[in-house]
Amino acid sequence: MKSIALFFVLFFSFSSCKKSDVAAEDIASDEKLMTIKLPPKEASAGNALYDKADLNASAKEAPQNIEPKIIKEGNLRFQTNDLTATYTQIQNAVKSHNATIQNDTEGKDYGSVFRRLIIRVPSKNFDLFLKDISKGVAYFDNKEISSQDVTAEYIDIDARLKAKKVLENRYLELLKKANKVSEMLEIEAQLSSIREEIEAKEGQLNYMQNRVSFSTITIEFYKSIAEESGVTASYGMKIWTAIKSGFNSMSSLFINLLSIWPFIIILFAIGYFIRKRFKTKKT
Repeated sequence: MKSIALFFVLFFSFSSCKKSDVAAEDIASDEKLMTIKLPPKEASAGNALYDKADLNASAKEAPQNIEPKIIKEGNLRFQTNDLTATYTQIQNAVKSHNATIQNDTEGKDYGSVFRRLIIRVPSKNFDLFLKDISKGVAYFDNKEISSQDVTAEYIDIDARLKAKKVLENRYLELLKKANKVSEMLEIEAQLSSIREEIEAKEGQLNYMQNRVSFSTITIEFYKSIAEESGVTASYGMKIWTAIKSGFNSMSSLFINLLSIWPFIIILFAIGYFIRKRFKTKKT
């Protein structure tokens, strides 16, 4: 039992150390870029390109009191008796909770007409918004509410970003001390690569923060029109429909005959000559 307990203690200790050193891995990989040689005068300990301990410390530094990063999404579908009234109710909820209708689609399926809205609402108003748009709904054909915790991923990207910025500052310091054009060009090339990574990670953080700040809700509501197709017609209406159908059929036949008039003329001509020939033989 002692050996098993010792195994779990070592396992969790290894996991926590590995998680805290995630950003430090970027620093280790970036150390391979540090191949630029300073002149002997500039290569003293005080003018070194970077302090490895300082870089690792900044990489391992975790944000304090960071708010949980939760991405909320909703997907609703329900039936309504009045599409216009339901849309007005949703519009009022959008205005009340500072939301935005990102996409508005209308269409017709077999037996129903529908409207689909994609709405971005501030996450703090997510629950209240759902409550307002659900008023009057007897039941939902589909109701999916999801919450995704991305706090760990956010912290990881933020730590890597800070480490890259520390590395960028070290290269800037080195650029000031460079004397040769070849050294300056090499440093600028490394800086360009690091800045691209910084911009990419900043874009990831901004995108993630936007999804955290504003939740996405897809709402589809529809009205059944199947009963309209089953309306029975009166006997007189059926007779009139049959007369119109017969007239349309006769008109179509006449038009089709007109379209093949050359063949009709040829057939009449052949019949005429055959008949004339038989008459000649009889005489």
